[in-house]
Amino acid sequence: MSMAKCVSNLSSISLWGTTGITDNGVIHLISRATSLQHLNIGGTFVTDSTLFAIADSCPHLKNIVLWGCRHVTEDGLLVLVNKCHKLESINVWGMRVPLNCFISLLTISPALKIQPKGMFSDVGGVHIAPVF
Repeated sequence: MSMAKCVSNLSSISLWGTTGITDNGVIHLISRATSLQHLNIGGTFVTDSTLFAIADSCPHLKNIVLWGCRHVTEDGLLVLVNKCHKLESINVWGMRVPLNCFISLLTISPALKIQPKGMFSDVGGVHIAPVF
């Protein structure tokens, strides 16, 4: 079985803390992972370029961990949530995005679970997280 065939069948990938991986490396991997449902790229140095590629390549994505991905911006998160209609949860702990970004994400996808839960506040019935 070819490597491309194996990757296309993956439903879960964790690259947690792989600080040596680049946007190009992640993009190359996920561009073939069309069945991907769970992705952990927390603790990496990926940027919005990776999120744009995920949004275009992973229509079945349900869960993504972006813990500590400090080079990802509001733009990347908005594109991801806009295009990944099956996305159920996103872990954004330690990211440097403005508070209003989380409100925008919930406006796009009201059922989206933005984690970690313990760090959220309730403002006007909308659960939001502080900027780190």
